[in-house]
Amino acid sequence: MWKQCEILQETVVSFRRDLHQIPEVGTQLPLTQAYIRKTLDDWGLTYTLSATHSTLWGDIEGGLPGKTVLLRADVDALPIQEATGLPFASRHPGKMHACGHDAHGAMLLGAIKVLSDNRAQLKGRVRFLFQADEESVSGAKFAVAEGAMEGVDAAFGCHIGNLLGQDVPPGTFSVPAGSAMASADCIYLTVRGHGCHGSSPEKGVDPITIASHIVINLQEILAREISASQSAALTMGKIQGGAVFNIIPEAVELEGTLRTHSPEMRDFILQRVEEIAKSTAAVFRGQCDVRIVRATDAVINDPQLTLLAQKAIAPVAGEGFLQTVMTPNMGSEDFSCYQKEAPGVFWFLSSANREKDTCVPHHNPRFDIDEDVLWKGSAALVAAACEFLNKGE
Repeated sequence: MWKQCEILQETVVSFRRDLHQIPEVGTQLPLTQAYIRKTLDDWGLTYTLSATHSTLWGDIEGGLPGKTVLLRADVDALPIQEATGLPFASRHPGKMHACGHDAHGAMLLGAIKVLSDNRAQLKGRVRFLFQADEESVSGAKFAVAEGAMEGVDAAFGCHIGNLLGQDVPPGTFSVPAGSAMASADCIYLTVRGHGCHGSSPEKGVDPITIASHIVINLQEILAREISASQSAALTMGKIQGGAVFNIIPEAVELEGTLRTHSPEMRDFILQRVEEIAKSTAAVFRGQCDVRIVRATDAVINDPQLTLLAQKAIAPVAGEGFLQTVMTPNMGSEDFSCYQKEAPGVFWFLSSANREKDTCVPHHNPRFDIDEDVLWKGSAALVAAACEFLNKGE
């Protein structure tokens, strides 16, 4: 069945280019949802709309009884001004599909077309889900809360781009067992001092210098407190304070993120972040308020379901184009929310091609993909879904 996806290559490319031109950010994606709904309506498929955001899901009922498998695509964009120069570039200033979610939506639409056309052969049902607000890693939990995972026995998802490396050939799949993407935590620090004139700093407590020491000291956690064999990323991405060149401010705000693959490592580092931030501030006669938001857990692929997905995707990928082991990816994905409800597997599809200039990093204004691999993305979803349903008891 998956071989029919190759015939739909031009159609899937068209889907991707249409979606690429109408990027929307966050929970409300009215134009994106309308596009997907019209396509599903044209195919005679029914679906459920979220009551709170632009996520939607529906079922393709097979001709035979069986289990239910979920195929998920995230379809939100980023607040980035596009600089690709593509003829189908974003029509929305300051918004861009710079992470490949337009391709995710297009590939799922391609898979839905093939699966719905062959529904009589399906043993069970396929639930499709187009999710909003993945970039803030919050959309999935709302979809789960509204019942999108009810009755689901397994879940599959994917990510396109060059996450496997800039020199990994386009069309290469990586379907790893175990941790596929890291957990994500948001760190908010407010350093409080005592404002005064910049000419007499001894009369105050400088939160800017305290914040600087905190940023440096936090890096010692990775450098000296965890094993070199463990993977973690701790980045302070924002520091903001002060308004005038000659005034020491009352407070400085910092924001950062922690990424880990181990729950134990996650807990340890977050504890040390709080201890180091507060104690560093105290050394310099200041204070530091710490707030931590655990955004999403690590994406952990179910071992047995991973073997099934690898078997299904191998013929789609072709010889030499399937990886089963990958370097730990420190990016995060709220697909982990679905994996709490049912076994799930999340894989990666390379679209890196230096000749086509599609090796630019994700979240970059010039990010693009090699569209020649899109049919393979649809085919992998079809193949994995059919393999699971046909194997069902």
